[in-house]
Parts: sequence; structure tokens; C-alpha cells
Amino acid sequence: MKAHARLTACFDGSRTVLRELRSMAPLTLFPRRGRGSTAVVHLVNSATSPLGGDDLLLTVHVGPGASLRLSGVAATLALPGLHGEASLSTVDVVVEPGGSLEYLPEPTVITARARHTAVFRGELASDAYLRTREVLVLGRAGEAPGSLTTTQSVTRGGVPVLRQTLSVGDAGLDASLAVLAGRRVLATDLVVGGPDHPAASGEWWSRTPLAGGGTLTTSLAPDAVTALKALSP
Repeated sequence: MKAHARLTACFDGSRTVLRELRSMAPLTLFPRRGRGSTAVVHLVNSATSPLGGDDLLLTVHVGPGASLRLSGVAATLALPGLHGEASLSTVDVVVEPGGSLEYLPEPTVITARARHTAVFRGELASDAYLRTREVLVLGRAGEAPGSLTTTQSVTRGGVPVLRQTLSVGDAGLDASLAVLAGRRVLATDLVVGGPDHPAASGEWWSRTPLAGGGTLTTSLAPDAVTALKALSP
């Protein structure tokens, strides 16, 4: 299945309005009552996805001065295809001058035998704000996970902020201290354009200032609830 959903938010002088809200199953976008001048949209999987063979694309455009919060409502299950096909989900984001975007999806669970690739690409103006979160769960309870490759690429004012790729799903590598140290959940939180925070770390989490501006917080945990606690701003 191929699907392309599109969302465009613009500032009309007093609040953010949604100029384009185009869903395509399984990517369904539901507008909700905003908070102040911020528009709020929920992203819902209206069908089982991503399934092996799926190619899903979400495009988000935040216009000058607009503020958008886009969040998920339930965990995503990456499932295997009938013949071992891989699946791909891509999120393309553009935030124009003075714009703000919070993209906070719910966890993605990589089920047994799934082969999934997740790509996030962000292009920000030099004074734009972005917060994006990714929570990866390796398999359901008592289940060995499939394989996942996740890539994040973000620029701000044309300057690279973050470019990283992680592959998980190999039991030997996932158990090593260099990768997941045997933890089942990996969570990351990227903030660009917010207040500067110094480097910090705790038990199985760390916060790293980025050379291009912004901070990246990473957490490893046995469950998603514990992982998310370390990402709380």
C-alpha cells in the first residue's frame, strides 16, 4: 500500500489555521481544539500499518509564525509482510520563519519478522522551533523483534543539526553496550530552537547539546513508560 497524507498550517494574524488537511488511509489526520494560537492535530492509523510492502509518507508544512502540535493517539505496530517484504514510513517537515512544530507520535513496536525503515527529514528556518520524539519498542511482550532502520536528518537555516541512522534487530548487537545494552525500549527527544541546556546524564539516559543548535536526549529502558520519563522537559 502507498499513502501520502499532507498537512499545512498557516498563521492568520491571530491564530494558526489548517490550510490543508489531507488524509489517506492508513494515515488519518483529525483536527482538535487548539491551545491559544496553536493548532492541534491527531495522527491516527485507520488501518493496520505499517505492513510489509507499505510505503507511507506524511508531509507537514508550518508557515511563517504558525504553531502546530501533531501527536499520535495509539502505538504503531510494524508488521511483517506475507512474503517478507520491507515497509517504509517517511515524515517530511518544513517549518518556515517564526514557525513552531511539536511532532510527538506514540511508540512504534517492531514485531517479529517485520522489516521496517523509518525516516524523519526536517528543514527549519533559522528562527524556527521543532520538538520531535521517537520511541522504539523491540517486540511485543515475550517476542523477539524484527529489524528496524531509523534515520533522522534535520537542518536549520541550511545548517545540519542532526544526521543519524540506527539499525536494530540483531540480538547480538542489541545486547552490546555500544547499542542497546539489552534494553527493550529506545527513546529520543530532539529540541531545536528552544532554550539552551547543558549536557547531562543519569541512569541509562543522556542529554547532548548539538553543534548546530538544539539538544538530543536519549533514553534506554525496559519499558516505554520508564523511557518517556527521562524525556520529560
